[in-house]
Amino acid sequence: MDRFPRLPSVGPFSAGFWRSPLRGPWLASLLSAALLPLIAVCALTGFLSHLAYQPRLGSNAIFGGPGPGNGFDVFGLGWPTSPSWLYAATQGLHVITGTAAIPILLAKLWTVIPKLFENPPVRSVAHGLERLGLVLLVGGGLFTIATGVINIQLWYPFGFPFVPAHYYGAIVFVAALALHVGLKLPVMRTAFREQGVLRPLREDLAHTRPEPGIAAEVTSAPVAAAAPTLTRRALVGGVGAAAVGLGTMTAGQVVGGPLRELAFLAPRGQTRPGPNGFPVNKTFAAAGISQDRVGADWRLRLLAGEDPRAALDRPGLLALPQVEAELPIACVEGWSTTQSWQGVPLLDLARMAGIDDPETVEVRSLQPRGVLSRATLSRDQVHDSQAMLALRVNGADLSLDHGFPARIMVPAIPGVHCTKWVKALRFT
Repeated sequence: MDRFPRLPSVGPFSAGFWRSPLRGPWLASLLSAALLPLIAVCALTGFLSHLAYQPRLGSNAIFGGPGPGNGFDVFGLGWPTSPSWLYAATQGLHVITGTAAIPILLAKLWTVIPKLFENPPVRSVAHGLERLGLVLLVGGGLFTIATGVINIQLWYPFGFPFVPAHYYGAIVFVAALALHVGLKLPVMRTAFREQGVLRPLREDLAHTRPEPGIAAEVTSAPVAAAAPTLTRRALVGGVGAAAVGLGTMTAGQVVGGPLRELAFLAPRGQTRPGPNGFPVNKTFAAAGISQDRVGADWRLRLLAGEDPRAALDRPGLLALPQVEAELPIACVEGWSTTQSWQGVPLLDLARMAGIDDPETVEVRSLQPRGVLSRATLSRDQVHDSQAMLALRVNGADLSLDHGFPARIMVPAIPGVHCTKWVKALRFT
């Protein structure tokens, strides 16, 4: 009598239910080998994105406030302002690798799905822990990928904040993946030693045979295989083509240039004619700001701490010495665009507020209170020679959608911190 009871041997719990001759430890190992580098880059750049937010500064934290405990922050590290395309590169890689991983992850899940219906479900304590890790791996992976894709499309049908949920889902997924890799490395090594790394890909349909499995291991190889209708080469080739295609389309809205024409499925892939024709995430109308607040009565308030020091209208700002720089807007959704910006250096505005050596600046927006209503810039960001309160772009005044009458532009920062419709700068 089994120590652990079996489930009824019907449907997916029956050993003969899963009959594809392509499934087995070699195919699972090959897909894992392709998936691991993509997941590693995606995870690393995702955690770097959180660091780039500099959540210890002011209202930048996205987990309930600055300080310890807000998302496993990397203390003691700042986010550099050089090169100016740093965040565009890291976040672009995050989205490209995460998107390209989707077909490979789905193929991997298809390959190992019989393992989810093992019978009996638990054979020992160690086996039970392995299966618990598998549940966390599959659940965490699907949740993280699904929420990431939904965020790229700027669609939020769920009732929870995206960033914390995605972040913690990624932590669960990466931890479960590390455990899974540690447990399955011997299986991968054995599968490649016995069948070769690429040899099964050379088999034509007539010579496609079921995988033999591995002695003393419960694998996804079928007990009673059906006749093959597809070669392993065709399966792997199709998955690879889908991964490359998705990655290329996603790269189009990150890299730009000729590739941007390939980003036809990306929500921020295309541009319009004119100096203000590049993409935006939130329009002026969507921000809920009344027209009169950006009219002739608008003033930029400069504060030292909470003490008002100056109030400048737009003509006054345009009369000040200007700086011009080619800087990217790089958003967490993965898209980026580089334009020529003109405006007043932040360091000059700090000195007008009476602070010659500012440590931080809190940027306040006309937007109603929320995630985008304010952001805090670090010492290095304020002191960067290209950091500015932008007034014009590509030789033209900012449009309302791009932040008129003034917005922040700083090299290498997340786009969400390039605050639009600025009403005040509070220097410390």
